[in-house]
Amino acid sequence: MDRILIIDDEAGICSSLSFALEDHYEVKSALSASAGLKLASDEGCDLVLLDLRIGEDDGIETLAALRRLPDPPVVIMMSAYGTIESSVEAMRRGAFGYLQKPLRLDELRAQVEHALEYRRLDRRVEYMSHELEARYGYGGMVGRSEAMRRVFQLVERLKDVDTTVVIRGESGTGKELIARALHYSGKRKAEPFVEINCGAIPEALLEGELFGYHRGAFTGAVDARQGRFLYAGSGTLLLDEIGDMPLPLQVKLLQVLQQKEVTPLGANAPVRVHARVVAATNADLMALVETGAFRRDLFFRLNVVEIHVPPLRERREDIPLLVSHFIAAFSADQGKANRPLSREAAERILEYDYPGNVRELANVIEHGVLMADGPMIGADDLPAGFGGPRSDCVEPPAPDLDGWLGSRRLEEIEAAAIRAALARFGGHRLNTAASLGISERGLRNKIRAYGLE
Repeated sequence: MDRILIIDDEAGICSSLSFALEDHYEVKSALSASAGLKLASDEGCDLVLLDLRIGEDDGIETLAALRRLPDPPVVIMMSAYGTIESSVEAMRRGAFGYLQKPLRLDELRAQVEHALEYRRLDRRVEYMSHELEARYGYGGMVGRSEAMRRVFQLVERLKDVDTTVVIRGESGTGKELIARALHYSGKRKAEPFVEINCGAIPEALLEGELFGYHRGAFTGAVDARQGRFLYAGSGTLLLDEIGDMPLPLQVKLLQVLQQKEVTPLGANAPVRVHARVVAATNADLMALVETGAFRRDLFFRLNVVEIHVPPLRERREDIPLLVSHFIAAFSADQGKANRPLSREAAERILEYDYPGNVRELANVIEHGVLMADGPMIGADDLPAGFGGPRSDCVEPPAPDLDGWLGSRRLEEIEAAAIRAALARFGGHRLNTAASLGISERGLRNKIRAYGLE
């Protein structure tokens, strides 16, 4: 049973509120801020009904103290002398809501239940953030789809071997994160992880960046420079966007991979290298080989094992997990409480196609966390213009709903609605229940009753 604490210096208010709520909640009260804080700290509570002025004590300061508790409750402020300024300040300081005395019973009960539902969702988000890495993650990556499980299995198998690996996937899918997981989960984790983007550095400079050069090797080389191969030591060198490497450098890279040594520009003797090479690309390297833009021998030397990272639209069941992960991460970064998504925001996020993949989803959630001021991240908190239909959805012809509905029993209609909602949200029951306007337990019972499991 949810626990409610009333903090108000008027005994009559405490008694009347207790009487109104005690049939559905465990209710306790305190006539001073200090007594209320002690009860909240010692016994815990889920929600506090807090007066703006408690004798000589300031309710806003008491609110701040409640928010500092290890397991802070949600707080609804009450006042007979409220102003717009005081209500805004209370919400800014973390109050869930604000009620004007004399309280209306229906408004009180509705806001109490809304606040408690928010707390339940908030706890679920917090729980998920702690459990994601253990249950559905690997090295900072998150996913429970079969495609991502295969990626995790490959990373686990390859983390301690010296084999070169190509990580292929669209932009924003997390190729660098997988390269880091290969490095930091294996025997090289104490050694450097070094990255270079082969498409972002001009060809004239890329060779020196990779292999290094001696002082005076060319005009402008006023000091010697250690190349990335040597700087990586016995660690990992990630060659990002390997498909953009110029052909002349591809020849030299092949020699380094075969001979395990580099010759810095201006040097006479080669230097042994020990770094493991991982390459990443959003291009189809074999297609580039066929057009002559990528060397066939280098392709086969690099592509001993390929890890394909699927785009987010092909692993939609991972979206709720990623959303929970990003909400927790960005809320912590911004010093804000975890806020769950509103139903409309969740629908937009789950239906979108994400051409920018996980990076785009992260940006959307970061924007929502930053902009949200209420108890939930609403659709209006998402970036302007965000959302739209999935590109893989073809609009079907309008069905004859009147004829269909008229020939079906109520149970068939309800089962069809549940089946469609489950498909829409990739089987995610919490979001499915929210879209149908029923509890998760109610959805579970109906799935069992209609044989939809």
